[in-house]
Amino acid sequence: MEADALATFIGLTTAVTVIVQFTKSIIKRRFGDSLVRLYAFVVALILTFVFARKGSGAAGIIITIINAILITTASMGSYEVLADPLALKSKR
Repeated sequence: MEADALATFIGLTTAVTVIVQFTKSIIKRRFGDSLVRLYAFVVALILTFVFARKGSGAAGIIITIINAILITTASMGSYEVLADPLALKSKR
């Protein structure tokens, strides 16, 4: 994946999904299910600031944070975020 692809919504969503899926077992083992979402947001925020920062000043920072939230939601799946907002997993 090239830097140009990471500047798009689909590219960033794919990158966040891949990074989080390969590393979330480490986070889940140490901190539990609930922090995986925060971890996904931090990954999205870092990638968005590096590859797709828009604007300058406070407005640019706010737009970048909003974009990172949207990318996190898309990469985790909107249904999971809305259906289980506290990440309460039940073992069957």
